[in-house]
Amino acid sequence: MMGPAHSLSGAASWLGVGAAVAAAGHPMPWPVLVVGALICAGAALAPDLDHRSATISRAFGPVSRVLCEIIDKLSHAVYRATRTRTDPRRNGGHRTLTHTALWAVLIGAGASALATTGGRWAVLGILFVHLVLAVEGLLWRAARTSSDVLVWLLGAAGAWILVGVLDQPGNGSDWLFTGPGQEYLWLGLPIVLGALVHDIGDALTVSGCPILWPLPIGRKRWYPLGPPKAMRFHAGSWVEHKVLMPAFLVLGGAGGLGALQLI
Repeated sequence: MMGPAHSLSGAASWLGVGAAVAAAGHPMPWPVLVVGALICAGAALAPDLDHRSATISRAFGPVSRVLCEIIDKLSHAVYRATRTRTDPRRNGGHRTLTHTALWAVLIGAGASALATTGGRWAVLGILFVHLVLAVEGLLWRAARTSSDVLVWLLGAAGAWILVGVLDQPGNGSDWLFTGPGQEYLWLGLPIVLGALVHDIGDALTVSGCPILWPLPIGRKRWYPLGPPKAMRFHAGSWVEHKVLMPAFLVLGGAGGLGALQLI
C-alpha cells in the first residue's frame, strides 16, 4: 500500500485498540488515545525505511535519505545471508528485513527502552519523529506543498504540547505500566502495532510480505505471506483509494467514539 493508506490504517488500528480496552472496562486516558493514534499513524510508514523513494525517505531531508540507503543495503545483506535456494534473488532490500514482525517488535522495544531511560528529551524525540511522519502520511497533500521546515516545526510543537499534557497526573504517562521508572514504557506499543499493520497492508498486495521471517515456510525463509492471489491488488490501485481508505476512515471514527465511550 501507499503512505496515506498505511497511516490511516495505523491510526484506525490504535483507535480500535482504544475501543476494545474501553469495552473491557479499562478505557485509555484521552491523551494516550490521541498520542497513540498519531504515533501509530507515523510508525505505519516506518517499515519503508528500506525504500529510497518512500514517503519516509523525504520526511527528514538528507538525514532520512541517507538512512534509507543504509537500511536498504543492510536489509539486502541480511536477505542474501539468510535466503534459501528457493528464495528468489533480489537487487535491493525493499520488503525484507523491515517488513517482518521481528523488526517491529525490536523497534518497539528499543523505543520503550529509550523512552524510559532517556528522560523527557528522548520522549520528545520519539514523538517528534512520529508526528512528522503522521503529518506526511495523513496530511500528505498539504505536506507535499508545504516547506519541510514547516512540517518539522509542526511536529516539534505538537510533541512539546502533547508531552506537557501527558505529564499531568492521570493523563497517561504511566498508562498500563505503573511501576516506578516505567513512565512512557507504553510508547513502544503503538510503534509495534503501526509496523505490523504496515506489513499486513503490504501482504494484501500482489507481492505479499515476509512477516514471519526467519521462520521457514514452504522451503522459503522469506515467504511472502498474503491472501490468495485473486484477492490481492496493486499498491496505489482503485481498491486502495476507493475501498480501503474509506473503510479505514469509518473504522477509525467508530473506534475513536468507542474508545471515548460515546457509543
